[in-house]
Amino acid sequence: MTIQFNTDSNITGGEKLRKPLISLISEELSRFSHQITRVEVHLSDDNGPKEGKNDKRCVIEARLEGLKPIAVTNNANTHEQAVEGAIEKLKTALDKILGRLRNH
Repeated sequence: MTIQFNTDSNITGGEKLRKPLISLISEELSRFSHQITRVEVHLSDDNGPKEGKNDKRCVIEARLEGLKPIAVTNNANTHEQAVEGAIEKLKTALDKILGRLRNH
């Protein structure tokens, strides 16, 4: 499972921000790792340098072997919360999709 991490120009932190979030994503999605070929994470700050509620956005797209990609979006007050929420949404979506496939 390859994880590609993208940020917009409003986000600073580079590797210091990415490394723990990539580790979290890898750990949280490990039970799906044999079905996921690639995960793309897009992190953005909708308000840029201005403060705002729920202005951090995380979009995670998971590419599943033999299936269409699945994308989820989550907004939160911090980048970490945005990523954590998107991971939870993605796990729910993967459970539903892969559960249906197992039942057929």
